[in-house]
Amino acid sequence: MPGEERYPGCLLMSKEEKNRMVPRLRFAEFRDSREWEEKMLDELFIIGSGKDYKHLGKGDIPVYGSGGYMLSVDEYLYNGESVCIGRKGTIDRPLFLSGKFWTVDTLFYTHSFNQCIPKFVYLLFQNINWLKHNEAGGIPSLSKTIIGKIEVLVPGSEEQQKIADCLSSLDEYIIAESQQLEALKAHKKGLMQQLFPAEDETVPQLRFAEFRESGEWEEKRLDQLLQFKNGLNASKELYGKGVKFINVLDILQNEFITYEMIIGSVDVSEEIVKNFSVDYGDILFQRSSETQEEVGTTNVYLDQQRTSTFGGFVIRGKKIGEYEPVFLNKLLKTQTIRTSIQSKSGGSTRFNIGQETLSSTKVLLPSIIEQKTIADCLSSLDELIAAQTEKIEALKLHKKGMMQGLFPNTNEVSE
Repeated sequence: MPGEERYPGCLLMSKEEKNRMVPRLRFAEFRDSREWEEKMLDELFIIGSGKDYKHLGKGDIPVYGSGGYMLSVDEYLYNGESVCIGRKGTIDRPLFLSGKFWTVDTLFYTHSFNQCIPKFVYLLFQNINWLKHNEAGGIPSLSKTIIGKIEVLVPGSEEQQKIADCLSSLDEYIIAESQQLEALKAHKKGLMQQLFPAEDETVPQLRFAEFRESGEWEEKRLDQLLQFKNGLNASKELYGKGVKFINVLDILQNEFITYEMIIGSVDVSEEIVKNFSVDYGDILFQRSSETQEEVGTTNVYLDQQRTSTFGGFVIRGKKIGEYEPVFLNKLLKTQTIRTSIQSKSGGSTRFNIGQETLSSTKVLLPSIIEQKTIADCLSSLDELIAAQTEKIEALKLHKKGMMQGLFPNTNEVSE
């Protein structure tokens, strides 16, 4: 039967069955089971309120708010399996907790489950469009009354357990792959700290064998390598067509930039494109930001075929000196250089850097051959990280498809 290969053990419902209150996909052993029952959430469990924790001492009991884990204390509010949802603030990210825990007043927890298992309730919560039930015009808020009156469809306990086991195993797989991703990122961070010289040092802690006798890295000012220019302030009516237009999001979202990756475009003359061109090897800097942590963030343009242009919140460093582009971009992302640039940023409502700050920034460079070796090493790690990220996204999409198939379609399905 179609669909059985993609979802082992599940059967697609017929057209007649789809009109009943049953899911599109159903495990074979429940094909002839009763329809799912419509119930309000307050028929399935009791909603508990979080409490203040400030009177408690330090311990090993985790405290959670609507944003997740906060700290640990020496007493617990509840002991057992529970599904939590934000009362205020982040109201669309349910948490599944087990064992002893404490929640603050921004997070509801659930207990005293009636003919439903907590892990199935957690799946129900993931299918609810919580923002639709927001009661506030400012900070998103929910109330016990609103939550309790939400209607859902529920099968028998055995089918609940089967669905929960299936999707929980997928969740565990996603968590394991996410941990692998974080391990790769941590490895890259540690490697970068060792492959580039620390502050007040002229050689890195870790050096490839063929360069161990190559001597100290050479100090350069950035204006010896790059010619700086502020970006084009194009009017909004010019956006949407023409040449690709690099903006801050392009700098922040990727490890490098090519023409195809660029989000926006702008309709300007060939002369303007020539004056504000971005070519292979140029470095892009975020000129202005609401946070000091982001100002001066860099990226590198690696398209050898097509020229782009760049926007007003960007400073372009046109390649005029000898350097390996990927290496210089990685070097400018090290904590030593980032701290140096951030410390010189100014502004009242936004943090800004100028061309003079960038021009006077000093960096240490090895030979081009060593630069390329370091760049190749880190780029291979970037490729592993990108592949792992894509794998996790594919698993999440697979889970979303499973959720859509294993639960009846209702008005409560979250986007």
